[in-house]
Amino acid sequence: MVENFVLRVVQACIRHALLTLIIALLVCAVAASYAVARFAINTDSSTLISPDVTWRQHEAAFNAAFPNLASGVIVVIDAQTPDQADAAATALAARLAIMPNTIRSVRQTGSGEFFRRNGLLYKPTDEVKRVTSTLMRSQPFLQPLAAEPNLEGLGHMLSGLGIALSTGQMRPEALDAAPLISMTSTINSVLSGHPTPLDWTSLIGNADKRGTHRILLVRPILDFGSLQPGRLASNAIRAAAKDLQLLPEAGVRVRLTGDVPMADDEFGTLAEGAALNGTLTTLAVLAILWLALKSGRIIFAVVISLVIGLAVTAALGLLMVGSFNLISIAFAVLFVGLGVDFGIQFSVRYREERYLGDDLITALEQTALKVGRPLALAAVAVAAGFCSFLPTSYRGLSELGLIAGTGMIVAFITSITVLPALIRNLRPSGEREPIGFLFLASVDRFTAIHRYPILFGTLAVVAAGLPLLWHVRVDFNPIHLRSASVESVATFIDLAQDPDNSAATIHILRPTLQGAEETAQKLDSLPEVSRALTLASFIPADQEEKLAAIAQARAALEPIFATRSSSVTRPDGEIVTSLRQAAAALGAPSGHDKTLADLRTALTELAEAQPEMRARAQDALFSSFPAMLSLLKDSLRAGPVTVADLPDELKRDWTTSDGRSAVQVFARGNSNDNAVLRRFAAAVRAVAPDATGYPVTIQEASETVVSAFLRAGAFALVSITILLFIVLKRVTDVLLTLIPLLLAGVVTLELTVLLDMPLNFANIIALPLLLGVGVAFKVYYVMAWRAGESNLLASSLTRAVLFSAATTAAAFGSLWFSHHPGTSSMGKLLALSLVCTLAAAVLFQPILMGPPRETDDPK
Repeated sequence: MVENFVLRVVQACIRHALLTLIIALLVCAVAASYAVARFAINTDSSTLISPDVTWRQHEAAFNAAFPNLASGVIVVIDAQTPDQADAAATALAARLAIMPNTIRSVRQTGSGEFFRRNGLLYKPTDEVKRVTSTLMRSQPFLQPLAAEPNLEGLGHMLSGLGIALSTGQMRPEALDAAPLISMTSTINSVLSGHPTPLDWTSLIGNADKRGTHRILLVRPILDFGSLQPGRLASNAIRAAAKDLQLLPEAGVRVRLTGDVPMADDEFGTLAEGAALNGTLTTLAVLAILWLALKSGRIIFAVVISLVIGLAVTAALGLLMVGSFNLISIAFAVLFVGLGVDFGIQFSVRYREERYLGDDLITALEQTALKVGRPLALAAVAVAAGFCSFLPTSYRGLSELGLIAGTGMIVAFITSITVLPALIRNLRPSGEREPIGFLFLASVDRFTAIHRYPILFGTLAVVAAGLPLLWHVRVDFNPIHLRSASVESVATFIDLAQDPDNSAATIHILRPTLQGAEETAQKLDSLPEVSRALTLASFIPADQEEKLAAIAQARAALEPIFATRSSSVTRPDGEIVTSLRQAAAALGAPSGHDKTLADLRTALTELAEAQPEMRARAQDALFSSFPAMLSLLKDSLRAGPVTVADLPDELKRDWTTSDGRSAVQVFARGNSNDNAVLRRFAAAVRAVAPDATGYPVTIQEASETVVSAFLRAGAFALVSITILLFIVLKRVTDVLLTLIPLLLAGVVTLELTVLLDMPLNFANIIALPLLLGVGVAFKVYYVMAWRAGESNLLASSLTRAVLFSAATTAAAFGSLWFSHHPGTSSMGKLLALSLVCTLAAAVLFQPILMGPPRETDDPK
């Protein structure tokens, strides 16, 4: 019945070849126009998994409560000193805050008037006492410099220090050498031509634990209709940094990371070299088609048939799902890679029939009669395999399955309508020699004679490798699929190694602040947790003792804050004299000889240098001095802190208007390590099953994806088995089709272990492709065997299968050379799985089937 139907279709199309082509071209034009007009791609990766999954619901609930903590852009600012970092972060935050068209909001972590005033309270008590004690000891240094914050003032201060040491007014062991060493280092950096500003904040012992880098959290306005939704916002941030001269040559580096820049850069990496790869792949496919078909006219017919089918599939896909996603857009590669198989099978069989009889019409009719049933069964089986992904929670894959499954039916239809009509109109010349691989006849004879040893030997080798399946690695960390040379990924990895700044944190939503505190206390006791924060974490401990130490320092330094600094510019001669006097005064004292000698040398060389060198030295030494005094004055005005005193912006980040509170949990160790993340997520979720955040997401997403593939694989296997049984009607024939397919899958997984090739979000898609290609190849061989064909290796079928596989390999294998690690891994596994399934079909299956049955019903 199938053969007759296909025969009648082909006969009608070659009888009305011109009309068929006109209709096909009109359908193609309408489909292409629709696809272009309605083309849309949703690049929001959060929509790839169904929102009905439990962990996605927890994620959505937290993001709705605290949108400011949702995915965005993390701006990392690195400078030479904390003062420079503070100034750069403040300036950039102010500039971004007035960009409403691209930036939704911007926050600077740990900054603002509140933290400027109360920052000391967040240090440990011993640290506060140490800092305040250092500040009081620094009073003799700071007092004269506050009055004269310049080189002359520095000279006067150091002269006084030298006199105090030489006269015994200051004992050498009481001298704090750290400020003198820092001054010497700064002066020497100027003299060497590479000025490094003096870090006054660290010098007086009030160093910020954030060091010399600052972080801005930016919520950009995203365009999910674009392949790079956050590109405009990222460009705006970089442009603002450039306008503010926050550049490496100025000692400041601005880097972007976070979900948005990494996703945008991922597409940039994918596009890198894509044009060259695409061109080379096209040339390779055309070359393989030439080797398979040996006729430019037939190749043209196959390509046109593919183009028409691709346009129709694209239109149907958009009609069914509305917009493509990051996974379903791969339907185009699948259509070309798998759809070309039907065209090659039809065309190679046509060439053989043309060799047997030179009449073109008869050859097309015989081709339809002999390949119609195998092609139809292969198309339906592959489509069934793809459609098995529909009921899974992995929405990206289910939509890909729907579109690709539909595409296989479209490819089959164009292969029995457009392709024969084109061949009829193009009239390629006849064939002068057999189409099969006659040189493989000896291999056919060898395998027939040694069938059982080869069969059992192959099964024994595969069985020996079965223990390897326990060691198949699964790596669903999306960071490992991205190029570490890209700025956003490299910066993310840097942050992941710092527990205080890692973006790989877990968030938990609780109904009340008290509930959040109780959860945080439980989590703090876990060895996998570095710390767990709530809004209450911002209430400093031991405030009374810390405030007492701060008050004592404030009283000692109050004269400094009351001092009015001189703005008079001194003549360069006076500055030189002051520096020389200071050098001379520092020569007398004993104690700290090395420190004082180094400083004396630096002062002498600076006095002897050109005036512009002294101007640079003054800038390096005193550019941040006024800001330091201002920060110091503010930090000594700290007062008692309660929840009510916390800034409103901070409260909004941790509590909602109805009282719900957030818990943020940091991992102990390197949060870019899969094992660390896995243990961290499992430990936290044992306490809080509703936890969400990056570590939870990648673990749950991996389980969802693996579960989707396993479930879909089972559905596909069952549906294909039922289909094969309906068509083949014999259990043995169904097994002869499925056993080589399963064997190819097992060998592929065994080889991934031997080649240290973990499964990931990208390359796991090779497994359904193996299923699709494998089913088609096995069906062709079983149907030929049932029809009584022998010497299958030397037949035209093997020629068609080999060149079809080579074409698919060229289409998919080119991904191997992508600059994107995930895509490259996909290409590697695709190539590996294709080799395995091809070997199972071409070499193992004929041996498994043996000689054709003497009596069989090929129907």
